[in-house]
Amino acid sequence: MPSPTSSSPPAARGPPRSRMPSLKDIRRRINSVKKTQQITRAMRMVAAAKLRRAQLAIESARPYADRMRETLREVAASGVAEHPLLQEREAVRKVDFVVVTSDRGLCGAFNSNVLKRAMLEIATREPGLERVTIIPVGRKAAEQFRRRRAAQVGRAFGGIARVDYQHAVEIADFLAGRFLAGECDEVVLVHSEFVTVMTQRPRVSRLLPMTPEPDAAPAGAPEKLPYTIEPDADQLLRVLAPKALQVEIFRALLDNQAGEHAARMTAMESATRNTEEMISALTLQYNRARQAAITKELVEIVSGAEAL
Repeated sequence: MPSPTSSSPPAARGPPRSRMPSLKDIRRRINSVKKTQQITRAMRMVAAAKLRRAQLAIESARPYADRMRETLREVAASGVAEHPLLQEREAVRKVDFVVVTSDRGLCGAFNSNVLKRAMLEIATREPGLERVTIIPVGRKAAEQFRRRRAAQVGRAFGGIARVDYQHAVEIADFLAGRFLAGECDEVVLVHSEFVTVMTQRPRVSRLLPMTPEPDAAPAGAPEKLPYTIEPDADQLLRVLAPKALQVEIFRALLDNQAGEHAARMTAMESATRNTEEMISALTLQYNRARQAAITKELVEIVSGAEAL
């Protein structure tokens, strides 16, 4: 029999009771949510202002890019001239994937949708390839692929928060240099296409070689050019092919910029609505707690009066 002085095990305790938030805690949280609401509302207004300029820029660039691509396709299909950037490789063994995202977040699923599409495209084509190189354009793409596929990441391009044509020239020169040097057999572009303010969809297209893809190539004999080229087609292609590559990349950057601002505006508008709902719920909780405190004080006063 244990002695009365022996220590007995401590009694089991129940789960800790959750402390009810005080009026001061609720007021502090309401003020915190209101400050967050001011930030989200300001970010929505800034994104809306930037979206107008970005939307105008992409809508102005699309007709020019479409006509340049069509002209290049007509000259290439006619067979009157050739250019190294238009030459198909007999076997595609090395592919560069150019993935375009934004530098900043807080834009909903805008970047994640592009990255998911890029990962799916890479995983689909990778088994039949000798080497895959990923060229991230934008900080979010660089961070994602350096975490998941660090060994396959090549040169990364950033600082595209404000798109400039020189960015497209730099990227185009780098990709053309790799293609002409035989470091890659094909270049695939993955970016977000701006459709409407509420819709931005990932798009996959082939950049190099700059001929129509096999499923899009016109059938039949080579086309006859609907115009006369002066001084000659070779000189035209020497200027037109690098320029068309730059314009195509510039269009993708403008698409990405407009889609980013639209997605951020939508995300911040949704966040602002959520803060309004949270403030309403917290205000109701504060009023109930305040009413309960007043009722408790009245009960104590009445009980004290009756006791006297």
